[in-house]
Amino acid sequence: RPPLAPQPSVCTSLAFVRQSGRSGSAHCPASAMAKYSSLLKPLDLGFTTLTNRVLMGSMHTGLEEASMWDRLRGTGLSKMAAYFRVRAEGQVGLMVTGGIGPNNAGRVAPGAAKVSSRFDMYPHREVTKAVHEVGSGSKICMQILHSGRYAYHPFAVSASPLQAPIGPFKPKELSGSQVLQTVEDYAVCAALARDAGYDGVEVMGSEGYLINQFIAEHTNKRSDEWGGSYENRIRFPLEIVRRIREKVGADFIIIFRLSMLDLLDKGSTWDEIVTLAQALESAGVTIINTGIGWHEARVPTIATCVPRAGFSWVTAKLKPLVNVPLCTTNRINTPEVADSVISDNHADMVSMARPFLADPFFVKKAMEGRADEINSCIGCNQACLDHTFQGIRASCLVNPYACHETELIRAPATDKKTIAVVGAGPAGLAMSTECAQRGHDVTMFDEAWEIGGQFNMAKGIPGKEEFHETIRYFNKMVTKTGVKAKLGRRVGVDDLKGFDIVVLATGVLPRKVSFPGSDHPKVLSYIDVLRHKKPVGKKVAIIGAGGIGFDVAEFVTHDPSHPPPSVSSFTKEWGIDATNTARGGVEGVAPVKPTLGHCDKVYLLQRKESKVGKGLGKTTGWIHRTVLKNKGVEMVSGCSYDRVDDEGLHLTVKAGKGKG
Repeated sequence: RPPLAPQPSVCTSLAFVRQSGRSGSAHCPASAMAKYSSLLKPLDLGFTTLTNRVLMGSMHTGLEEASMWDRLRGTGLSKMAAYFRVRAEGQVGLMVTGGIGPNNAGRVAPGAAKVSSRFDMYPHREVTKAVHEVGSGSKICMQILHSGRYAYHPFAVSASPLQAPIGPFKPKELSGSQVLQTVEDYAVCAALARDAGYDGVEVMGSEGYLINQFIAEHTNKRSDEWGGSYENRIRFPLEIVRRIREKVGADFIIIFRLSMLDLLDKGSTWDEIVTLAQALESAGVTIINTGIGWHEARVPTIATCVPRAGFSWVTAKLKPLVNVPLCTTNRINTPEVADSVISDNHADMVSMARPFLADPFFVKKAMEGRADEINSCIGCNQACLDHTFQGIRASCLVNPYACHETELIRAPATDKKTIAVVGAGPAGLAMSTECAQRGHDVTMFDEAWEIGGQFNMAKGIPGKEEFHETIRYFNKMVTKTGVKAKLGRRVGVDDLKGFDIVVLATGVLPRKVSFPGSDHPKVLSYIDVLRHKKPVGKKVAIIGAGGIGFDVAEFVTHDPSHPPPSVSSFTKEWGIDATNTARGGVEGVAPVKPTLGHCDKVYLLQRKESKVGKGLGKTTGWIHRTVLKNKGVEMVSGCSYDRVDDEGLHLTVKAGKGKG
């Protein structure tokens, strides 16, 4: 590996983090190491050793792209370098970058990251240098991702000219010679990654991207040597791995992200998956990572409604059939769950992506016996995936520092103040603990007897149980940072006298409706229902179909007699074959639809004439709509509300509108 050229400092803004004892070797109490012994055990790969069993999974954050001017200045990827440096300080064993295209056609969008030349490669040396100079033993791989028919540009290519339901362009079919050139492009990209100082590459072969499009009959309709039989359809990924291994040598990590559960018709059968896994092992992969579901599949795979470690059973089925280490993934967000997945022999490693947006020091805190200080990912997708699919830089709803490490600077206060924060919801809690960490004297007020604000209602919504974790985290941090919490009484002007700064973080109140009868006893606010648990009738009309309206619909249609969500109930509800013998894991499997709970009829109404739920999250809105439709909730748009009386709600639906 060539020596790294001197690079400008990329992490001066992180000085306070390092001064806080968050870099270098972690102090690891024996009790913590014993509690998470499976997770924190090193993994010998033969030519190198990982310090623990944690893989930080690939996420496209928007930090991967560098402008031409930034490249010429040599500072093109400084933000990406700072981002990964912090995670290396957090003791992650192995990190994987966001997807990098091997050629122009493989880019996910115009101007998106690719590495096909030395000019593309040079800025990445700043990233690898930032990781390795930490000295924590963390390693980093570059993910090679060819988007295929998922590309958001008119030069999209695929195994066959079939447009994806989520893709804006119909792809061109690669010719035989173009397929061979694409194989070579992967190998060149991997060799350049090695020159950049990466410890390895991950070949993205799942989630419905190009390699997956060749593997699956769903998208491969070719009749040449790259299509038809399964042996021909897997020729493409195997040639890629073989050629990469030839280019990079034996002492370089090759991870292959293998789709083990396509979650769509005409996906791979289990026997086909095993055949490919064993062939990949023979071709020279170092680690096989688990891929779950294509992006176009209509089954949730990472949203908060998915049970923790909800797909580790898929990896476990393959484990006795291969000899290379297997990594499992999806909805693993606590060290307890991660450790149990490995100790239960479901996998050799665990991949967690979004949890390292929420808390880059996840591993270090677990090692040091501070797991209760981990800021857990709640699986909301609001600031990460939703941002990515809108072309906005990713961040995290519970950690705004994520992907902004060079801009949002956590530094100790030079002029210490006395600060009053009114409100102990998420905003007030974040303000209070941040100010206290920086050295200010903080007093937090709230009329409620518990912290959390409206998160205390949200955590009671079926599918939002993870919100408990955010409140758990802030309970710990309020104590740890010395915030003085004065709860259980309404604050007055006199209470705030003498403070240097007063921060109002009192949240919002429900908007009052103004039609005739809005004060009728039948009318309840969402706070009445969610916080005060006032009963609703058998026939319910919910006015307003935004996020809160959907939450209320989920709440009132929930059957409390049902057991808590589990892997078994989840797979049944979404029509997944829990034995993974059906083609694609779903073919021919009918979902078991949920019921309306104790209700006979539920309406979700909105004044807008647009599709009900249009304003919900881009990556999760379809899940909420599907769940409620499966329950039988009737969604109606274009409504005007006439009155409420003893007979109920009277409304008018605009002509041509109605069910959303």
